[in-house]
Amino acid sequence: MTDASAARDSTAQHDAEHGRAEADRYEAGIVTDFSRRMSYSSYLGLEQLLSAQHPVSTPEHHDELLFIVQHQTTELWFKLVLHELTDACSLLRENELQPALKRIARVKHIQRTLTDQWSVLATLTPTEYAQFRGFLGNSSGFQSWQYRAVEFTLGNKDARMLRVFENDASAHELLSSILNAPTLYDEFLRYLARAGFAVPASALERDVTQGYRMNEELMPVVREIYEHADEHWSEYEACEELVDLEENFQLWRFRHLKTVQRTIGMKTGTGGSSGVPFLQKALDIAFFPELYAVRTQIGAPA
Repeated sequence: MTDASAARDSTAQHDAEHGRAEADRYEAGIVTDFSRRMSYSSYLGLEQLLSAQHPVSTPEHHDELLFIVQHQTTELWFKLVLHELTDACSLLRENELQPALKRIARVKHIQRTLTDQWSVLATLTPTEYAQFRGFLGNSSGFQSWQYRAVEFTLGNKDARMLRVFENDASAHELLSSILNAPTLYDEFLRYLARAGFAVPASALERDVTQGYRMNEELMPVVREIYEHADEHWSEYEACEELVDLEENFQLWRFRHLKTVQRTIGMKTGTGGSSGVPFLQKALDIAFFPELYAVRTQIGAPA
């Protein structure tokens, strides 16, 4: 047999095996009639979801779809983050610490996905973005009510932010509700108090409409948990989960800043912010300051 004949036989055998493999994938029991059944597309509402991208540039710029999809998928993830954090707060109120930590663990995985997403938007060059940025008007991520709801839930509250949403009644109502509710950290501290820890009244009775600030009176409680982790393992684990949550949020913020800097440099934001300097200031915001401050105290003289 010649080399050419052997090659043909080998190719024919490969094609036959591939054909059998493809045939095996199509099983007799696979449902194909969806005239009266719910399909994958109908369950997910794909007709509505995939028709929700409406570029506004004229003529339509190729890269605007990337920009829209990036932000729409971010909002979908924010929806799930809010879903999980809201339930985590409820579970803490019911003294269900472990299920609450499961919710937080899921949020951490979502945060990693959100941070990785910036690498996709970073493929948009300054020249490409400049060709359709002017069509965005004053629309800006600053106006994301879901992002603001996440920040409020984690402790970075500012009632002035509600003015941005005065023309969106449902968003304004939801943010007002979260503004007046305890944060995730508030609920954790209340849980600790019910568990017998000497959480000070200044932490338990604080004005929850205000952004959370460092409370030195709380430090002995946090230090007790960290220095005796073997006795307070569940609480220690919860503290570290919260630290992970904040660290992931800061990584997302930093990646956001660097993507903006890479794409528009030091231009002002479309929503009126200073752009990169505005995002830089956000890196100084802490949700759970005592959980970081305790690291300086551990091992130091009492």
